[in-house]
Amino acid sequence: MRSFIPVEPSNHFPIQNLPYGIFRLRDNSGKPRVGTAIGEYVLDLSVLEEEGYFQDIIDQEEKVFAAPFLNPFMAKGPDVWQSVRRRLQMLLSENEPKLRDNVQLRERALIPQADVKMELPVKIGDYTDFYASKEHAANVGTMFRGKENALMPNWTHLPVGYHGRASSVVTSGTHFNRPCGQIKPADTTKPIFTSCRQLDFELEMGFFIGMGNQMGEPVPVEKAEEQIFGMVLVNDWSARDIQAWEYQPLGPFLAKNFATSISPWVVPMEALEPFRVKGPEQDPEPLPYLKHTKPDSFDIHLEVFLKTPNMEKPDCIAASNYKYLYWSAAQQIAHHTITGCNLNTGDLIATGTISGPEKRSRGSLLELAWRGTEPIKLSNGEERSWLEDGDELTLTGWCQGAGYRIGFGEVTGTILPAKLIERRSKATI
Repeated sequence: MRSFIPVEPSNHFPIQNLPYGIFRLRDNSGKPRVGTAIGEYVLDLSVLEEEGYFQDIIDQEEKVFAAPFLNPFMAKGPDVWQSVRRRLQMLLSENEPKLRDNVQLRERALIPQADVKMELPVKIGDYTDFYASKEHAANVGTMFRGKENALMPNWTHLPVGYHGRASSVVTSGTHFNRPCGQIKPADTTKPIFTSCRQLDFELEMGFFIGMGNQMGEPVPVEKAEEQIFGMVLVNDWSARDIQAWEYQPLGPFLAKNFATSISPWVVPMEALEPFRVKGPEQDPEPLPYLKHTKPDSFDIHLEVFLKTPNMEKPDCIAASNYKYLYWSAAQQIAHHTITGCNLNTGDLIATGTISGPEKRSRGSLLELAWRGTEPIKLSNGEERSWLEDGDELTLTGWCQGAGYRIGFGEVTGTILPAKLIERRSKATI
């Protein structure tokens, strides 16, 4: 399959991909609307919708592609998603003249990516973060509890997760201030209020729920992937020292609620299907409601780049793969809903840090620098145990096909100095 629009083999957005996102023109003219990425261009789906190219699939009056979020389209379900995807691949095909030879339509509908700004693709109602990488969980457990007690007793029996903060999920390119909170230094008996001293990234992926399920109706594991509209890259920034003091007994709170960055393009599951692989062997065998009957993972190569204020170009500091995850997306959904919990259109579920078996495949600085005891060395001679102000962190990932890539683009964020709040005690009246 080839498009009439030239796409380099290393480009993340060939006709085999066609991810969805929300864009607006860089000069701020026009409203945010739905587009798909094809090579170096964005195809404005609201223009095609206006011209009636989807009227046999979706009621034209609904204007789902003129919406500022993907939610109205996501709520239509898998049959509509697949039909729209087929229509787009047909229109962009090198042998189809409807768009290729219509100069006026092309001028309206095809916009260089350099001329647009990408926005948050989905109106997110709820956000759940899992802890699905065995290597990551074992590394962290070893640091804090020793190798013999690295994994908690429940870890190999169920996907461990917690509810995150949806309001602070931001799209790529959003900068944020270093968080402040309570920490307890090792040499003190009481906590202090300060800015985070152990700021970290987490290499994750996330998936958006499409139609969702009714309250009281668990999603069977074999049907769970039908709930997934598409996937994105996720960087769940973490304040490790704040977390170390606050997490017992209820887990992360302020350490994770200040910012979670996602990539702007949502890659449909159908685009990933050729790269389906079997996940790690699970021992002990999961309970029946979590047991898979088909390969449940995907071969998605992931990389992490760090650029300090003193560097001209970033260093690749880690490389991992989605296929290392012990608990699959389908298992996460099945477990999440087994109580009857209702997932809604636009909910974001993240995998947790994705680490692999090698040191370079560790998905966080906590692991790469082993809790600060083994600082990583950068190409310009600098070292990092934790992220510093001005550091720019970029995640990227793709599936490698024969002469093409199914990519996720990038998710980038830069750390700004903390905004310390001075608190003055007031006399009690």
